[in-house]
Order: sequence, then structure tokens, then C-alpha cells
Amino acid sequence: MIVAVSGGKGGVGKSTIALNLGRELDAVVVDGDLTTADLPRGHGPNLHDVLAGRADPLEAIDRRDAVRVLPCGRTLAGARAVDLTAFARVIDRIEREFGRVLVDCPAGLARDVGQQLACAQLTVLVTTPTEPALTDALRTKRLALDLETPVAAVVLNRADTAAIDRIGDRVERYFGAPAIGLEELPAVADAQAHRRPVRDVHPDCSAVDAVQTVAQRIERCEKRLTDRIGVR
Repeated sequence: MIVAVSGGKGGVGKSTIALNLGRELDAVVVDGDLTTADLPRGHGPNLHDVLAGRADPLEAIDRRDAVRVLPCGRTLAGARAVDLTAFARVIDRIEREFGRVLVDCPAGLARDVGQQLACAQLTVLVTTPTEPALTDALRTKRLALDLETPVAAVVLNRADTAAIDRIGDRVERYFGAPAIGLEELPAVADAQAHRRPVRDVHPDCSAVDAVQTVAQRIERCEKRLTDRIGVR
């Protein structure tokens, strides 16, 4: 199963959600942001090297505590050297080896976003409860559906209970998927500062339950998809 974690607008928390979902789903998290990578760096080759043909994708995966991450490089030269057409092959190989892959997509609707959505079976949209972020997330939803990648869930990040009560139903109508709220909590910020999943730093935090709800939704969608194509 390949899941794209996307949303359109930068700064809404896609990388944080991707890392935490990777922990819950025991998935490899791939930092797909080729120009402004945000997931923890590795100590060896990275996605730039892999897409330029300089490294094997399996050798570039870095184990960070309970999460496996394929990090991306931080240099402009590295980004310019990549072969974007190799992305789907790389992700497919990781899926064959590990079973589940989460792609942390870049912001915007550039060509690389489309390629990452196209190679995924599902997408999780991450947004904040603000009009600009929701508008960008809707654009990403339309692109995903154009590419025949269904939306599994919408994460309303940094949304308190009042915000969920106010817009949750509308979000579910517009996006055609469950809306799951994740509050802005000190425990989440602390885990983010340590570059670790919330479960591993503050296991009793309510954010762990919210991320687990998203993960369970992905698993249900995964089961429906595999049942539909007759995979056993």
C-alpha cells in the first residue's frame, strides 16, 4: 500500500503527520519534498542520490527508532540532478520490500506532486482550519481524484474542539472523506522538536489517539482495495 500525505499549502504539518502515521502503520516514510525536505536527515545516501541513480533505495532507508525513513537531500544541485520519472519505480520497490509506504508530498501542485499522487493508492490530506489551507487542500483533492487516487481522510491539524464542531461536517461534505481533528498541543511540539513520533515521547497524549484513528481509516481503505482486486 502506498499512501500520499498531501495537502497543498506549506506549513500545515504534513511531515509531522507522515512521521506519526509511519509509526502507527509500521511503514517506510519517504520525504518526497525534493527542494525543501523536512523529515529527519539520514547518515547515508538520500532520495536525491536514489533518483539520480547513485544509490539503491533500500540502502538509503534510515531506521530512526521505531520509524523507517527515506530522507531527502537539502541541496539545490541534488534536486536538479534527480530523474523524476524514476520516482514511481523507487516507491514500488520499497513497497514490495516493506509492504507499506507513506510519501510526504511537497506543498503546491507542481509536477512532482502529481507524480507522487499518481503512484499512490490513497491520499491523506492535511490542512489547518483556515480558509487558505482548506482551499489549497481542495485543489489537491481535485488533482488526486483526476489521477484516480481516492482521499482516505482529511486531517484538520491544529484544530481545537470548537473548530471541529464548526467546520467538521462541511469538510467531510466537500472532501468526501472523514475529517479527523488534531489539536495543537505542547506534547506534539515537544515530539516534533525531538524529531520523533508523539507515541514514543508522550504516549498518553490525545494526539496519539487521533493519529491512530487516521491509521485505522487507512487500514480499512487498504482492506477494501485489496478485497476489490482479489489479493489474499
